[in-house]
Amino acid sequence: MDHGRLGEAAVGTLDANWTGTATLPSRTQYPHQWSWDSAFIAIGLARVDQDRAQRELLGLLRAQWASGRLPHIVYGDAGGEAYFPGPEFWDSRGAPDAPAVRTSGIVQPPVHARAALTICARAADGAAARRFLAEAYPGLAAQHRYLIERRDLDGGGLASIVHPWESGTDNSPAWDAFLAEVSVPSSAFVRRDMDHVAADERPGDADYAAYIALAERYRDIGYDDVKLLDKHPFTIEDPLFNAILLDGELCLAEIARRIGRDPEPHRRAARAVHEGLMARLWDEERGTFVARDVRSGVRAAATTVSGFAPLLDPWLPAGVRDRLLGLLLSPAFMGGCPHPVPTYDLGAPAFERRRYWRGPTWVNTNWLLWVGVLRAGRDDIARTICASTLELLGRSGFREYFDPVDGSGRGAHDFSWSAALALDMLAAPDGAAVPLPAA
Repeated sequence: MDHGRLGEAAVGTLDANWTGTATLPSRTQYPHQWSWDSAFIAIGLARVDQDRAQRELLGLLRAQWASGRLPHIVYGDAGGEAYFPGPEFWDSRGAPDAPAVRTSGIVQPPVHARAALTICARAADGAAARRFLAEAYPGLAAQHRYLIERRDLDGGGLASIVHPWESGTDNSPAWDAFLAEVSVPSSAFVRRDMDHVAADERPGDADYAAYIALAERYRDIGYDDVKLLDKHPFTIEDPLFNAILLDGELCLAEIARRIGRDPEPHRRAARAVHEGLMARLWDEERGTFVARDVRSGVRAAATTVSGFAPLLDPWLPAGVRDRLLGLLLSPAFMGGCPHPVPTYDLGAPAFERRRYWRGPTWVNTNWLLWVGVLRAGRDDIARTICASTLELLGRSGFREYFDPVDGSGRGAHDFSWSAALALDMLAAPDGAAVPLPAA
């Protein structure tokens, strides 16, 4: 498929998944609004429809909790049986700070400030773009304040995730050892995630049971983050989540500057995350960043794509940056398969080409790496990632994820962020005008 036709198909996919108020990740597998999906979708829409891009992000922010928590799912009109867990499971209306709309009780990586700045960067009408930033800024600042103040559980400078779903990389091997410590009760539930996707492309039953148990525990403590270290068995510092938080603080600093607010608190917050990443998640022996259990200090054994996300950090020491880039280009990742970037070390015993986050290539992590290597000054790697991603989409369509060896599409069909990020890469394959806010 040539690039013109690929762009037309991407717009068609986003149009088909538009509800009038939000874009569904897919009509079948994910029939509600997802948080970081909407951020990626808004980035792509900014290339073709500024109004819809702004509505996508602002609509999500209207579902924000009073605490600043931006929920990972906002439930729409699809029936409660269409996706599990549904709104009754989360019981968000039982929380005193929850909004009137039905939502989940957990979060996802905070890509939203980058999305807002990108929308502004793509806008033809600068005055309208600044009005949009002024409207979005309070919610985005509250989102980050929640993560920095309530999820830094021991003062180490990093936000903790309380569920694998909060990482965005749900079934990553990075979580295996931590999930093994979670006791799983025998509560019954019916999985809906395999109604449209083959079982060997989805998490196994044991993993899914652990996910439900963790969600129940967080719900049952009233989503009270003060109780996490005492009452909740999964409190993990994730390099991808925190690198995105750092990048988002720098984007917020630039947004604040553009609307006449003080950018310095955001720059200081970003610097604190940088220091936490280096002190707590950098693994000198392996030359990558890894997840860490807050309670025990134990680091994950798995080497995954999330370890490259700190390339978004402009303060990375040169030696750390170069080791990360060396691993990225090595046979374990980009240098070892025809359709990079795999989400897990290709040589690891647990690598699986087809299974959700245990090896497949994803468009959103490719896009984040694209921005990260641009930040690192490696335009050559950025061009390779962009070309490979677009070739994959042209070959296999807008699938949820892809086999890194044969390029076949996996997971959901007509997946919105794959289409949206294709539009962003098509418009500037060399990364020109990608916002890289000053440190």
